[in-house]
Amino acid sequence: MTHSPDATIDPAALAALPKAELHLHIEGTLEAELILELAARNGITLPFPTLETLSAQYEFTDLQSFLNLYYANMAVLITEADFADMTRAYLRRARESGVRHAEIMFDPQAHLVRGIELSTAVNGIASALASSEADFGITTALIAAFLRDEPEDSALEVLEALLAMEAPIIGIGLDSAEVGNPPSKFIRLYQRAAAAGLRLVAHAGEEGPPSYVEDALNLLGVERIDHGIRAVEDKFLVQRLVAEQVPLTVCPLSNVRLRAVDTLAAHPLPQMIDAGLNVCVNSDDPAYFGGHVGANFAALVAEFGWDGATVEKLARNSIRSSFAAAGRKDELLDELAAWSASQT
Repeated sequence: MTHSPDATIDPAALAALPKAELHLHIEGTLEAELILELAARNGITLPFPTLETLSAQYEFTDLQSFLNLYYANMAVLITEADFADMTRAYLRRARESGVRHAEIMFDPQAHLVRGIELSTAVNGIASALASSEADFGITTALIAAFLRDEPEDSALEVLEALLAMEAPIIGIGLDSAEVGNPPSKFIRLYQRAAAAGLRLVAHAGEEGPPSYVEDALNLLGVERIDHGIRAVEDKFLVQRLVAEQVPLTVCPLSNVRLRAVDTLAAHPLPQMIDAGLNVCVNSDDPAYFGGHVGANFAALVAEFGWDGATVEKLARNSIRSSFAAAGRKDELLDELAAWSASQT
């Protein structure tokens, strides 16, 4: 991997890098402007009613301080049209970042607790995703993420409701407050999802210890780890992740904004790449953490002086680690090869 400070990639070429985004919370794409627009449309009074006062809240000391604002801002999502508008706004920005396939998480429990029908959230998001390829050139899939600081029984109840309504989800995930909510809490949930033929991912090793990564693999049977940056603290775990090529969906700007790492310069991603881990770059909650996946790539290139081969490797990892159909993966890998050829 090249770390030369002289290595440069044309910004336009970097933005055009074909990639998949595998770690994205659709509620975390709510830009302040859209929050205010939806609040006005739905007659909602926000605690921070202007762009200036709302934007001033986007400084976080840890994961929980972010979650407090994240959930508060969801109050503006009331109708199917709100969820569809939020999803289309993400897809427009994702296209500008070179995203060609996106696997999007949503938090059904966070809407149910607000009194929003499950069908409202699902149908609103799904209506935008149904035309995502035609409208934006992005193939998509939807993942239901469950809140790890809520009881497993709640998650099981919601999963059964999603299955009963034949919601267009391809898998389940696990997110929200990690510390004190280990993977072992959700064994039955993941067994049920596996029995239903769903794909399995989970957040682990962001603020939680490396053992959470191991438990997510061993106890939940996940195919992909969201974050996983603390895995580098356990050399035996790293050896296993390398040997099995378990995908790790890393979100660098998110990690910095939530103080999981002090600075981008201190981020373990270069170490993870050098170790042979199967890592890719994602935005997590881009409205809150400093930009979409394209901004994450640009920040990494600026910080580490990466060359085209390194960003191409990360993009290739994202495509191969996706749940896209084999034919779609081949299409995207061909696009990536064409991008690479254009750089020489």
